[in-house]
Amino acid sequence: MAPVKLIANIKTVTSRLIRQEFAGHLEKFYGDKKVFWTGSYFIASCGGVTIEQLKSYVQDHAYPVGQFPSR
Repeated sequence: MAPVKLIANIKTVTSRLIRQEFAGHLEKFYGDKKVFWTGSYFIASCGGVTIEQLKSYVQDHAYPVGQFPSR
């Protein structure tokens, strides 16, 4: 299975499960929005990146405006 398909499947299933279990709580934050996850993802092999590169990616990843407090 191609990585992009795997990630899409994971996002689909986890979105459905999270929305079912936490529907009331999520409605406060997402309202009627149909999209739970962003379209982006990061994937690398064990030897493909350094821990510093991974940390940098996670720390610099942009969040939707107003969704998370500033760092």
